[in-house]
Amino acid sequence: MAKNKKEIVYLRQRPRSNGTISLYLDVCRNGKRTNEYLKLYLVPENTREDKQKNKETLKLAEAMRAKRVVEIQSKDFGIDVTTHEDALFHDVVRRLIDRKEGTTKTSWKNCLAHILKYDPNERITFREITPLWVRGFRDYLDTRAMQWDIDSRKREVEPKPISQGTKALMFQKFCSVFNIAMREGIISINPTVGVERFKEPDSEREFLTIDEIRLLRNTPPPNEHLAKAFFFSCLTGLRWSDIVKLKWGEVQEWNSGRRIVFNQKKTGGLEYLDLNEQAAEMLGTRCDPDCLVFPYLGPLQAARISIAAWVKSAGINKHITFHCARHTFAVMMLDLGVDLYTVSKLLGHKSIETTQVYAKILDKNKIAAVERIPRIF
Repeated sequence: MAKNKKEIVYLRQRPRSNGTISLYLDVCRNGKRTNEYLKLYLVPENTREDKQKNKETLKLAEAMRAKRVVEIQSKDFGIDVTTHEDALFHDVVRRLIDRKEGTTKTSWKNCLAHILKYDPNERITFREITPLWVRGFRDYLDTRAMQWDIDSRKREVEPKPISQGTKALMFQKFCSVFNIAMREGIISINPTVGVERFKEPDSEREFLTIDEIRLLRNTPPPNEHLAKAFFFSCLTGLRWSDIVKLKWGEVQEWNSGRRIVFNQKKTGGLEYLDLNEQAAEMLGTRCDPDCLVFPYLGPLQAARISIAAWVKSAGINKHITFHCARHTFAVMMLDLGVDLYTVSKLLGHKSIETTQVYAKILDKNKIAAVERIPRIF
């Protein structure tokens, strides 16, 4: 019986006359060898940037090699891997957008607009999106994407490059489409693997101190209902998206107190949150299970305007939004000595790394505090 020949795909390098190195696949199949050039090149490593660029290029090449291996093996086993990859990329993106709401939906629409700015082909399929195409989109975001370039409205201000945070967020959304396509069986190899993500900048997270909360409490708010919800968030760490949909059926009596059992809007995870006495008082009188606990909040944009005016009238010189109440809760818990793991669970974070940013904020506060000590010696 003849031995089965191995199907092997090697990643090879070939020097070029201009000093660069061409990358290609050496495909060994059915006893025959063929070369498939990837149109990827390594450059002489004269600087740190050259080394980093070559590192990214090799990751791309390895991803393309892995995809070629899967294609060959799938054909040999009679598995059709191309049928689903003919699905239109933009159809899947728009299906995801339809599931979103509010500012998240707007953010996804902006991401799609930039994708079309990079490549206006509405009929592009998943099979046509290669690691090289992905890196091209990343380069577009990094060097060519402008803030108002995707907006049809006339503006008096000149377009300017999108921020580092926006680059990171958009590319993260873009890559998540392929993660979903992998789970749904549309693609067998993720073309975004090996393409470097953007580093998210350290953002300034504004919060209120306990003294500032008291000051705000003694300042008449533009909207009493909004003020109550804001203070409730300061005492629980709940997001706007969870507070605005909170119903009395999710508020339970528990150990002579109250707790909230709810599904987080952002993650979909089931959460159990015990309320302290002050937070429980903010809820008011219990109503029917289907009734909203905070029924008169209005739209988020109006809440932002009201909170900004309220904070300013209190004499607090900080850019405070509703979400800053969540930051306030996190920093307050850590400042009171609650361990990082427990704070992470209270906030409903999936990873403790997300919570660590608040520990950094607290460290800065402690440094500022000890610097206030007057000169004694």
